Amino acid sequence: MRLAIRHTTRYRFSEPAHYGLQRLRLTPKETQGQSIIEWQRDYLGAHEELSYEDPHHNLVTLVSVEEGAQEVVVTSRGMVETRDVAGVIGQHAGYLPLWAFLSHTELTRPGPGIRQLIASVERSEEGMVPTLHNLSARIRERVIYDVGHTDAETTAEEACATGRGVCQDHAQIFIAAARALEIPARYVSGYLMMDDRIEQEATHAWAEAWVHNLGWVGFDISNGISPDPRYVRIATGRDYRDAAPVTGVSFGARSGELSVELAVEQQTSQQ
Repeated sequence: MRLAIRHTTRYRFSEPAHYGLQRLRLTPKETQGQSIIEWQRDYLGAHEELSYEDPHHNLVTLVSVEEGAQEVVVTSRGMVETRDVAGVIGQHAGYLPLWAFLSHTELTRPGPGIRQLIASVERSEEGMVPTLHNLSARIRERVIYDVGHTDAETTAEEACATGRGVCQDHAQIFIAAARALEIPARYVSGYLMMDDRIEQEATHAWAEAWVHNLGWVGFDISNGISPDPRYVRIATGRDYRDAAPVTGVSFGARSGELSVELAVEQQTSQQ
């Protein structure tokens, strides 16, 4: 499947910024099941400083906000070819060893709620993958998808206790539970082509777990499936903070407004 993607992040500051630095993870990975046909970024009110590869093999770009800017616009766009691998990414890559994905982080440390959730998951006699799908289903039952109840700093345990959250929360609860079961797990940020619309308001997130004889396998907890050709992986990490599409700081602007415009659509050979 050939997917055309356009992702625009817009910051509007109440006052001119004296200085700002943004860390971008907005370039899809060349990985199992996907390849980049073309990809580029454009900037308004900012300029690119440098790019590097982080410990998770994510391409990270540092962008400086121009002095006096009251608006910064970062637009990423391009074309990605995907194919169906049933969510199986396979062998481990990156500079961190596999055991690093067994350690809990501040955002994924399990508490009583997640331990209770783990105890309620049915262990399948058919193997680890069906058991992990059971875990995914249990999370979806326990934490209803509902925006406005959590944010980027909400922990997995807090989201579990709240009973409401978004794809980021579902992924981090899954990661916390998998690690508690001594299964390496990681966070994935990316794009998902929706069946009912092209325009979207946010990127997507899911999780991957390490399964013996398969390697990394993806689980989209919010949708109850393993990723298919509609999915594009951008970045991976131990939690949201490692894989966030955009993070940064600015000085001089007391307040700001952030908006995101995202379009993902399938391209035909005629297009």
